[in-house]
Amino acid sequence: MEEPLLCRRNLEEEKRKITWSGFAEELKAVSYMAVPMVAVSVSHYCLQVITMIMVGHLGELPLSGCALGVSFANVTGFSFIFGIAGALETLCGQAYGAQQYQKLGSYTYCSILSLYPICIPICFSWIFMDKLLVSLGQNPEISVEAGRYAIWLIPALLAYPILQSLIRYLQCQSLVLPMFLSSSAAVLLHTCLCWILTYKTSMGIAGGALSTGLALWFNVTLLVIYMRYSSACEKSRAFVFKDVLSCVKEIFSYGVPSAAMIWDVHNLVLTELIFFGSVIGQFCSLEWWSFELLILLSGLLPDSMLETSVLSICMTITTLHFFVPYGISAAASTRVSNELGAGNPEAARLSVIVATVIGLIEPIMVVTVFLSWRHVFGYIFSNEVEVVNYIAQIIPLLCISVFMDSLQAVLSGVARGTGWQHIGAYVNLGAYYLVGIPVAACLCFVAKWRGKGLWTGIVSGTTVQALVLAIVTASINWQKQANNARERIQEKPVRANNGAA
Repeated sequence: MEEPLLCRRNLEEEKRKITWSGFAEELKAVSYMAVPMVAVSVSHYCLQVITMIMVGHLGELPLSGCALGVSFANVTGFSFIFGIAGALETLCGQAYGAQQYQKLGSYTYCSILSLYPICIPICFSWIFMDKLLVSLGQNPEISVEAGRYAIWLIPALLAYPILQSLIRYLQCQSLVLPMFLSSSAAVLLHTCLCWILTYKTSMGIAGGALSTGLALWFNVTLLVIYMRYSSACEKSRAFVFKDVLSCVKEIFSYGVPSAAMIWDVHNLVLTELIFFGSVIGQFCSLEWWSFELLILLSGLLPDSMLETSVLSICMTITTLHFFVPYGISAAASTRVSNELGAGNPEAARLSVIVATVIGLIEPIMVVTVFLSWRHVFGYIFSNEVEVVNYIAQIIPLLCISVFMDSLQAVLSGVARGTGWQHIGAYVNLGAYYLVGIPVAACLCFVAKWRGKGLWTGIVSGTTVQALVLAIVTASINWQKQANNARERIQEKPVRANNGAA
């Protein structure tokens, strides 16, 4: 008797939303989430940037060790934790839409418990990072510095499963303000601690790593306090221990493909850090990471310093820009998963349309600025005329990359909200490893396009990824996805509140 009433309520919600006023309301909802999520992402990125700046003033050896250590730590640790925690964007988002609030707590605690065993082998790899790097052909002195940095970064790794799980937990409830405030406070704390521990103690490079860990734990503490005492989390923080254990399979079934989806996105952040090491003759030899491989290829060109510098500058630009579409992506993921969980397929489709419109308008504005200032844009990064002119030549390709990257980021968020991470992973890996890298290598070395050939490979991979995701999104049967979401959420009986821990 309850289901027909629920269907009538959902139908009224559908009719209300599919209007111009509904579009404006959805635009407001997506923007309300996207803007703070951009700030949260930038804040987390700033922890690494601030550490690099502080350590960089200690000398070339500490800078190179920090760059190599951060790159290795991100590839072997943080990227996996971040990706697997992405399962909560599907599970918690749809549970919240279905008003199964207790499941949010169960999924979140299950995510934390599932991620900690993964940290054990990661910790061992970090403890022996210096030996691993030497075996990969890295300079022994730099490897020792990187290993020292990684060991002191272990506290940050141990905070990461809780932090990423809580971020997804709050994101799926559209509670973005606490994340913004806590991440901003963590950046301020990190800036002070990093300066003190790096310059005012004998820790040096280890002080930068330790301050990162302390800042992340401070962020975690603030979010835990909010989750524990806020009335907004009163229903969703409860859990049943048996339910927590039974959710492990779901976490990994969505989390592993989610990790594969963000590998290449994460490399955009890593490439800038790797470049600092490349300036003094060091490259991370993890060839299976697509964007890092392109940086390695640029070092094989005749004027390797110019090619590597320009390519790294382009990577830096795309890294900084990517946080904007990632915020839109997070908002799209939350809105889509919430509406599917609530059984509102047309509202979910409207969320996709709104997010896509924003994802198209934003890069058009950025591209306009880039093209208008392309002949002077390079002076932001270098005073060398040769570098500035080369950047001016590549900016048209960079504009295509920015546009397609924004589109694929938003559509990747739709895939996460729908629960189609596995499709996104296949598209992501195929676009870069079957198209992007081969095209880059051929145009660079066979066609003699040099750095422009490498970047054309990046653009081709991103374009293929965006177009395929667009086709997949356009073919989604939203009614079927809404039914699947509700069946998934209501698969297990909801226990009474008196059984909650």
